[in-house]
Amino acid sequence: MTGRPGRTGRAGSQASAGDLLELVRSGRATTRGALQQATGLSRATVGQRLDRLFRAGWLREGAGGPVESPLGGRPSITLEFDDAHAVVLAADLDTRHARAAVLSLTGEILAEHGGTLVIDDGPDAVLGELGGWFAELLEKAGHRAEEVCGIGLAVPGPVDSETGRVVQPPMMPGWDGYDIRGRLSRAFTERTGAAEVPVLVDNDANLMAYGEQRSGYADCSAFVLVKVSTGIGAGVVVDGSIFRGIDGGAGDIGHIRVGAEALCRCGSYGCLAAVASGGAVARKLVESGLPAASGSDVRDLLTAGHPEAAALAREAGRRVGDVLATVVTLLNPGVLMIAGDLAGTPFLTGVRELLYQRALPRSTAHLDVVTSKLGDQAALVGAGALVVEYLYAPERVEERLLALGV
Repeated sequence: MTGRPGRTGRAGSQASAGDLLELVRSGRATTRGALQQATGLSRATVGQRLDRLFRAGWLREGAGGPVESPLGGRPSITLEFDDAHAVVLAADLDTRHARAAVLSLTGEILAEHGGTLVIDDGPDAVLGELGGWFAELLEKAGHRAEEVCGIGLAVPGPVDSETGRVVQPPMMPGWDGYDIRGRLSRAFTERTGAAEVPVLVDNDANLMAYGEQRSGYADCSAFVLVKVSTGIGAGVVVDGSIFRGIDGGAGDIGHIRVGAEALCRCGSYGCLAAVASGGAVARKLVESGLPAASGSDVRDLLTAGHPEAAALAREAGRRVGDVLATVVTLLNPGVLMIAGDLAGTPFLTGVRELLYQRALPRSTAHLDVVTSKLGDQAALVGAGALVVEYLYAPERVEERLLALGV
């Protein structure tokens, strides 16, 4: 994956090795001459700063590019981000299930595992188990633990991005304020023997949106993803960056009141999640005598073509579409993506019915309503990208190069 769109390196003597790496990663300048032109640095200074990146193993030379001089001559050597020098670990927690993966620095999934992991068991047990999954995945992928540069984690609750701690999460009892970063980093070390690495934590819908937008809709400047599984949440990506709000609460549309009497897991009555989530549909199916404990069970029934599950999913889609009419009017996105356990034809049909009925034509004239392209891998890809963007940001590149002694 490329660097963050919209960033520009600092000009003149202020342009660091990190700025040069950002220009190469983003594709905006991929030869020495282009870097000189973009930054105003001399040829010698560009060479010195690139040398640090080569010694760190972060850059490599590619094939010859176009001739830069109108007088002809040898083609210029292109520069490429070397994604083989490290790997990233990522995990996506749902209420009763989790996925984990080893990813390359450009977002390719090298090894993946999914299985039962119950979030109600608490952070210490769950994160400890993830450490074991990571150790097994690295062996499966053929990579050493020492090659891991960071870990990204998606969780089904609001996250304070400054601390990596979840804040009053309705579906994560016992996790409020817990030091997730510290525990997961220690679990990785305990299971692999490697040094602790940075851990970044974000809401699952945020990371799904980030992964999907970067992978398939990089030109979309306003992108909204709605995840409808056991709960309901939304992720918003604006100008290539996740929009989180003041303290991570943006996108929590599952707790918008819709006038119903149903009790929500947050303790309030009438939340959208209480009547239109996968969990809500599962409860209605149970009342009809069908076994369904969570959104994933509803998905299985929908895949099997169960008529009652399809009817309930369509009605849930109508409820969500009614709320999304306001979201679309407020944000005017180019893409509205429906993802999660209920993201099939019945639910999507219900969403479209109410969305286009309630939203102004001006708000939907250039709107694409689509379903997930990455599926269960979306949050993993987003979590991996979040780690890479953090570690290879220009200011952090300087810190890491100094730590490496180059």
